Amino acid sequence: MKRMLAVLLILGAVLSLTGCGASSSAAPQPIQTAAEETISPTEALAAEPDSPAPEEAAEAPVEEDGASNGILVVYFSRTGEQYNVGVIDHGNTAVVAEAIIEATGADVFEILPADDYYPVTYKELTDVAMQEQRENARPAIAGELPDLSRYETVFIGAPVWWGDWPMILYTFFENTGCSGAKLVPFSTHEGSGLSGFDRSLAAAYPECEVLTGLAIRGSDAQNNPDGVKTRVHDWLTGLGY
Repeated sequence: MKRMLAVLLILGAVLSLTGCGASSSAAPQPIQTAAEETISPTEALAAEPDSPAPEEAAEAPVEEDGASNGILVVYFSRTGEQYNVGVIDHGNTAVVAEAIIEATGADVFEILPADDYYPVTYKELTDVAMQEQRENARPAIAGELPDLSRYETVFIGAPVWWGDWPMILYTFFENTGCSGAKLVPFSTHEGSGLSGFDRSLAAAYPECEVLTGLAIRGSDAQNNPDGVKTRVHDWLTGLGY
């Protein structure tokens, strides 16, 4: 009996040593740190706010060289109540000037008074025009006057006031020089025709050649602008433009 008990004790000790020496078959899992986490390319760009954005193709700048074809149109025109056409919002002389500009591609300078005291009613306007003639007035012109030496041809137009240029045109003549340019007068009227505009230009600019001018009735400018364009075209063709 004692012998059997001894055998059982020995067997228990062997089994106990075997259990302590056994290793686990589950492999240990590594711990993933924040530094090892992966992010998408989009998230990477968002995480770098100082990264330069892709450059966009720049549009080529538009260059304006201010080139001129050597022709200038200078004109003075009035709106308001005008003889034989009533109240107008687009001046008679402006209509003719624009037809010349359209046909030639000319530069343009509109003579505007620095102090526009001219009445809008016809009778009062004629009174002011008469008074300016009597005083040989030189009304001031707004803005900087053009350099006529840049041009080969200068068309100059205005309404006929008491058989002559409006006095503001003499302000223009006396403060510009044409340096040999060809000068071409045009007028709007209701019976006065060109009214010596060509002779006045020749006197104001003796060093320049004055070409044949054109006279257009104000009523035609208002009531038959297409006919005015035809007349302007034929006139310019005769001058070689």
